Amino acid sequence: MIQIFTTGGTIDKVYFDANSEFEVGPSLLPDLLSESNIHEGYRLRELMRKDSLEMTDSDRQAVLQAATECDCDRILLTHGTDTMADTAAVLAALKDKTIVLTGAMQPARMRRTDALFNIGFAWAAVRLLPPGVYLAMNGEVFEAGAVRKNLKAQRFERT
Repeated sequence: MIQIFTTGGTIDKVYFDANSEFEVGPSLLPDLLSESNIHEGYRLRELMRKDSLEMTDSDRQAVLQAATECDCDRILLTHGTDTMADTAAVLAALKDKTIVLTGAMQPARMRRTDALFNIGFAWAAVRLLPPGVYLAMNGEVFEAGAVRKNLKAQRFERT
């Protein structure tokens, strides 16, 4: 069984107008999993609906607590990309679980999104990787503590 936690982020953003006004809406993760033909073997729990730039240290501690208390040894976490590496660094304290964070550069509600691919890729990663904390984005896996988001290039890279 894989525990999936959602925290919000771009993957769940809803845009309202040309001025890019947005809010983090209900997660489309159930739809993305179904579209990926993933129908069982997981539990889904929303932890929060936040843009990752609004996540606080106490939010990260809440994510850590949820992961610590979880009885699954494999956890998939959707998260905003801007501070995903920060949350991964906090989760790195957990040595006996496989935790994979993923998200999207474009909201799942948009036609040209990377959300569906990233969810499928992260699903495979969380099933196959040894214990540790990882980011799975755009076809690459990065270890927690050794990755950063390159804002200009709009991709993750090893540090």
